[in-house]
Amino acid sequence: MARRQSAPRLEFEAAAIYEYPEHLRPSLEALPSLPGVYTFHGDSDTLPLYIGKSINLRSRILSHLRTPDEAAMLRQSRRISWVRTAGEVGALLLEAKLIKEQQPLFNKRLRRNRQLCSLLLNGAQPQVVYAKEIDFAHQPGLYGLFANRRAALQALQTIADEHQLCYGLLGLEAVTRGRGCFRSALKRCAGACCGKESEEAHHQRLLAALAKLQLNCWPWHGPIAMKEDAVDMTEYHIIHNWLWLGSVTSLSAAEALRRLPAGFDHDGYKILCKPLLTGQAEIIDLTDPR
Repeated sequence: MARRQSAPRLEFEAAAIYEYPEHLRPSLEALPSLPGVYTFHGDSDTLPLYIGKSINLRSRILSHLRTPDEAAMLRQSRRISWVRTAGEVGALLLEAKLIKEQQPLFNKRLRRNRQLCSLLLNGAQPQVVYAKEIDFAHQPGLYGLFANRRAALQALQTIADEHQLCYGLLGLEAVTRGRGCFRSALKRCAGACCGKESEEAHHQRLLAALAKLQLNCWPWHGPIAMKEDAVDMTEYHIIHNWLWLGSVTSLSAAEALRRLPAGFDHDGYKILCKPLLTGQAEIIDLTDPR
């Protein structure tokens, strides 16, 4: 007798049963099609659900409301607030700051990383150094930004594998001077450890491999203002040592910000390198006596 097959079991995810969040409509009435940062708020006044940025607030926020994938967040949302910025750079800077300060539930967490490190090359062998011990804004010879020592060493090992560099000369493993390392026998190391290539040639290949990771030192003597314009507003982003100190609508209001202490900031560096160093933005040197 043939066994009766049971009907296939259907599994439903909560997000599959999606209803447009009508309760959020009042938050949408004044949304501009302009740059800024927005926040989805739940029941808590201190812990937001989600913080995002866009060059078009209306379009971006409406896109959240149309997708079942975000149903869980939308069901918990009670209102949406937003802050206008002059442009994309201001929105990126404000978003990064607010996410780190408020730790929204549905954002990837951005924490002030006390283990932030880099590879310092001022000799033949790279060293892992930490931002809490060395001024990353002014130290030459730094390569890459890493969340911890393990990530830095993993990046160095990957570079060695890709360019046939010697683990021993890079300090990744112990080797006996003059004897080839294990990887050289496998032709994964070009042999600087045993004289098949000179240590100078090895060092030059290391420099070439690291070049794309090189950090830029802060090129000004002190704080600067980066001007960002929109049709109806202008913002001056006050920046020092790759740290965004805040934004003002006139330079006369920048005095208090420019005197704030400014240590190296990972997010600021990633956001600001391109606009500041490629001539895309108008820069005012706030240390200029004029």
